[in-house]
Amino acid sequence: MPVLPRALARLKEYCLFGGLMMQQMSFRIKGMDCGDEVAAIKSTLAGIVGPEEHLLFDLINNKLTVLVPKEHSTAEVEIRKAIAQTGMEAIPWTEACASGVCGIEEGFWSHRGRLVMCVLSGLLLGAAFLWQTVGHESPLSISSEGSGKGHALPLEVVVFYVGAILTGAWFVVPKAVFSLRKLRPDMNLLMTLAVIGAMWIGEWFEAASVTFLFSLALLLETWSVGHARKAIKNLMDLTPTKARCICPVDGDIEEKAVEEVPVGTVLLVRPGERIPLDGFIAKGQTSVNQAPITGESMPVFKKEGDEVFAGTINGEGAIEFKSTRVVSDTTLGRIIR
Repeated sequence: MPVLPRALARLKEYCLFGGLMMQQMSFRIKGMDCGDEVAAIKSTLAGIVGPEEHLLFDLINNKLTVLVPKEHSTAEVEIRKAIAQTGMEAIPWTEACASGVCGIEEGFWSHRGRLVMCVLSGLLLGAAFLWQTVGHESPLSISSEGSGKGHALPLEVVVFYVGAILTGAWFVVPKAVFSLRKLRPDMNLLMTLAVIGAMWIGEWFEAASVTFLFSLALLLETWSVGHARKAIKNLMDLTPTKARCICPVDGDIEEKAVEEVPVGTVLLVRPGERIPLDGFIAKGQTSVNQAPITGESMPVFKKEGDEVFAGTINGEGAIEFKSTRVVSDTTLGRIIR
């Protein structure tokens, strides 16, 4: 992501000008999907890494970058142990993870564990429901068989309900325990308390139902976040990492990283290449495939003075254009944000 390298650079500058000798550590955080998890990690690591400026989060890639003093030799162990207390897992970032594919996540459980537990919870709930309804005139009558009326459920039914609760809450309870220890109530803790309360008064069906539905909601949320991440990664792949800059003095062409190209630079784009930044054509004419940005199905003819967008594809003609925005402020960059 274009914003990330500059954020890392600012992070390093902060430590450099602060006169601190720091080392950078990167971790892949399993279970970090939203701002609640980020807040929990910040709170947990405050006593280990110091101010928030030493932490950089990349939710798209589940990545956490930390700056710690070089003399802090046990920092990695302490960080991983602290994050484990939140119900998440910190795995050292490796070269395999840098491309977005981390070997630690290629196992079946990492990809399908939440789905397996949700399905098991639903099956056990269904089995207990069917078993309990045997001998009743209406399945709805089970809701009136709470312990308060003296009705005792068969042991087999209770076992099925307990199984449904345990499998459905498998990924919830660790986060609820952390929330309770930190005295920061969240939805995981509230759901856990509701289930415990229902079990306490003998409402096993209600307890198992709430757990299964909450597990299903988290599964759907995980799927939607995964699809969003894939869409954002596809957008990020549209922007070239390099740009050909034309020197205004002698006309020489120099390749630079797009993050280093200032506004007003004249750039060269050859046929078939992606346009690296937003700008206006200064020389030449061509057709541009703008489908990734505007959704137009047909290439659009462009001439001198026309606007072009980062991530679009140049057609048959070489063009020179003057950039009007830095990489983080392009139309594509704003869509990604």
